[in-house]
Amino acid sequence: MAQSSRISISLADLALIQEINRLEPWAMKMSSAECVKFTNTLRQELQENSAATLSRQQLARACALCRAVAARILGERLYDVQLCGSLALQRGQVIEMKTGEGKTLASVPAIYVNALSGRGVHVITVNDYLASRDSAWMGPIYRYLGLTTGTIVAQMEPHARAAAYQCDITYGTNNEFGFDYLRDNMSLSLETKVQRGHHYCVIDEVDSVLIDEARTPLIISGAVKDDVRLYSLIDRQVSKLTECPKDSSGEYPEEDEAQGDYKCEEKNRHVIFTNQGLEKIEHILVQEGIIHGSLFGSDNFEYIHHFSQAVKARRLFHIDRDYVVKEGQVQIVDEFTGRILHGRRYSDGLHQAIEAKEGIQVARRSRTLATITLQNYFRLYHKIAGMTGTAVTERRELAKIYGLEVVAIPTNRPVIRQDEEDLIFADEEAKYNAIADEIAEVHAQGQPVLVGTVSIESSEKLSRILLQRGLSHEVLNAKNHAREALIIAEAGSNDAITIATNMAGRGTDIKLGGNPEYRARNRLPAEASEAAHKKALAEELQRWRTQYAQVQEAGGLYVIGTERHESRRIDNQLRGRSGRQGDKGRSRFFISMDDQLMRLFGKRRDYMKSIMSRGLENMALNHPIISKSIERAQSRVEERNFEIRKHLLEFDDVINEQRALIYRQRDAILADEKLSARLLSYAQEVVDQSIGIFLKSNDRDDLHSALRNISDQLLLSRDLLTVVEAAATATIVADVMNILKKDVATKEKLVGLERWNMAVRYEYVRTIDQKWQDHLDSLDALREAVYLRSYAQKNPLLEYKLEGFKMFDTLFESIRSEVARRFFGMRIKTVESGLSAPHMSQGVGIATHHRSFGQFGSLPNSPQPATPSVSVRRAPISHSSPVVSPPLVGMPNSARPSSPPSTGKIGRNDPCPCGSGKKYKHCHGR
Repeated sequence: MAQSSRISISLADLALIQEINRLEPWAMKMSSAECVKFTNTLRQELQENSAATLSRQQLARACALCRAVAARILGERLYDVQLCGSLALQRGQVIEMKTGEGKTLASVPAIYVNALSGRGVHVITVNDYLASRDSAWMGPIYRYLGLTTGTIVAQMEPHARAAAYQCDITYGTNNEFGFDYLRDNMSLSLETKVQRGHHYCVIDEVDSVLIDEARTPLIISGAVKDDVRLYSLIDRQVSKLTECPKDSSGEYPEEDEAQGDYKCEEKNRHVIFTNQGLEKIEHILVQEGIIHGSLFGSDNFEYIHHFSQAVKARRLFHIDRDYVVKEGQVQIVDEFTGRILHGRRYSDGLHQAIEAKEGIQVARRSRTLATITLQNYFRLYHKIAGMTGTAVTERRELAKIYGLEVVAIPTNRPVIRQDEEDLIFADEEAKYNAIADEIAEVHAQGQPVLVGTVSIESSEKLSRILLQRGLSHEVLNAKNHAREALIIAEAGSNDAITIATNMAGRGTDIKLGGNPEYRARNRLPAEASEAAHKKALAEELQRWRTQYAQVQEAGGLYVIGTERHESRRIDNQLRGRSGRQGDKGRSRFFISMDDQLMRLFGKRRDYMKSIMSRGLENMALNHPIISKSIERAQSRVEERNFEIRKHLLEFDDVINEQRALIYRQRDAILADEKLSARLLSYAQEVVDQSIGIFLKSNDRDDLHSALRNISDQLLLSRDLLTVVEAAATATIVADVMNILKKDVATKEKLVGLERWNMAVRYEYVRTIDQKWQDHLDSLDALREAVYLRSYAQKNPLLEYKLEGFKMFDTLFESIRSEVARRFFGMRIKTVESGLSAPHMSQGVGIATHHRSFGQFGSLPNSPQPATPSVSVRRAPISHSSPVVSPPLVGMPNSARPSSPPSTGKIGRNDPCPCGSGKKYKHCHGR
């Protein structure tokens, strides 16, 4: 288990950095060809070294060379503190480096060293822009050293993804990597998989990825039949329900004293109906003709869930805070970054309830096809490293969940930013007026101001106040994120006013005086020459130096927070935008007693507000004790959220273990070239079980019934009938297995080994996928059900584990028996001369957020005059197009066939292939 966070640098690292510094002259003399040769030599030595690690001397040379090449290519030399960060990342630790200290460049030596093994390094970013930017920025360094780089972004073709994963270093977002893993495990051949393992990853903004997004699973889903009109109907009826009034302490009364229909727990976003509320819901549904009888009947119980989601949509989810309505769609807003989560949808019908509430077209619900949490995806990696500006406050969770140690790296220059005590106001109106007064005052002095808000709603409210006062400003939120780069680039220029909804994961530094590089690029056309760019940059640098001095004189960037976030990390990220690389700066938070944190988690909040309302409405309280109490409230929220994530992980570990077994079984099938032996092995188990039942009862009807689990058609075989009726019990197992072996051998010979394996492989994997999806639905239902068992003094987690693994055992048995039954019941027919050979017909496509891909086309025609064809009895395939959520790219063309090889000509007196037992002419041949 990882130890607690270290703030100081170890003596061993300091000695190694001294060695790197000593080797710098050697590294600076290395030519491009010599760098590549050095890389190849290290690779070869690593392959020969069973420990697969570099020696201390090799590591020092590798780091020195990376520093020299970075200075040569980018004109940026790694500081010693950046090398400290590199060494920690190389070991698989999390580093905390303040904003502007150069985390991206610091990661280069660690990535280079871990890429030498040839097993691939994944660099995880929080959005496509940063993935592309960092790959283009750092790529020339790696290529100079002889390594290849690739980038995974949305809307990429499958072949391009596969090529990117084959590179030594691959950049991409956490979502793209996670969804590629799920898609790989839905593929119908090993060749169409794009990922090649999980060796080492470096996660940028690691706290955002592993902490903030840990509760959101990645889900690939398919549309299901659903009456979407129900959501609109229930939304209209929800207005008839009333919330229970709260008492003077802000709490709901006990159930028997409640005078309302429901209670809303804002902390947990949970709705609880009272007995009165349930009776009213039942009355509404009966009156509307939706149900007949009791609401608590097995067929009607789901309507309680629908009403619950509708109440949540109305009371607990708000436009311009939790989501925006754009282009006729409800789009979720990331509470930590303020960005729109394109393609994401709330689950369990909540998104549909919000769509009904907003009066837009309601989309159908979806069914989970594959899912994994980010927590469990990143636990697949052999070694994880991460970097962020704020990690120390989350070191306990990173250690307990991921086994990661946090190392705080000192700044290159001392931080001289002034972090002032919070100002607390009685209500929001007084707070916003005070913020506007503060902005106007510092703006008049030429000092740039960055105002951080926690929601789009509050940013727009403050914007309206500033416009009324005639203060020009920029607003950065989910509604205008397309201008993000421009707004951030100019946020540090003279007297600039910028309002931004959260600043986590922006990936762009705010430079005092503005950004000369951005200005130079922006003033020239895209086709401008390199000489023109250099000239423009020189002019902008000259202008920037003057403005930088003016802003420093004015006091640097002033950061104002309009309220405290639930997590101290988000507040620290906002503050960290000021005072980078030793610049001057200042920060302060303005808080009101109506803020969500104070309202939900602040102790004695009502008492404090009542005191401040007595003549102190427009005055601010300012005291270290109050600031400390706010930090304690944040600490309580962080602890609570950690417990929630830990609890969710304990439940998810059950499905994670089962998923690993299913995916291993799937890969074994895809790689197996002796599938007939596998089929016979499963048949042996079924036969042994069937004969066991017969031996206990000595009833041949039981034996007939049991053997139907293998094949209805084989029961029509004279050989099998003879065995069943006449054979001695001691030899019946061997006799039945001999018949089955003969049957499989005959089919394999008629069809051909390759075609036979293809049919078995497809049918086997399709059965696994279908039953796994059913199993996921069952686990979701079980998870809801076990919480009720706590009323019977039972542990819900233990109950979930016990029943979940019982269901999994049943799943494996049903997969094996169904595959055996299908293929022993298969009939081989000969296609007459002139007809096409067996082929994979076009079937279900994948409709995704990005684009759709087709399936297998026909296989090449066989030159033979007559070709055996395989017919498998099976349930009809739904032709609805699955919807993928969150955003992902569809499966490649060769990912899976849509159906097994086609059925050949059937004689009128032959048994119908549907499995009814009737002759074809009396069944489907009529």
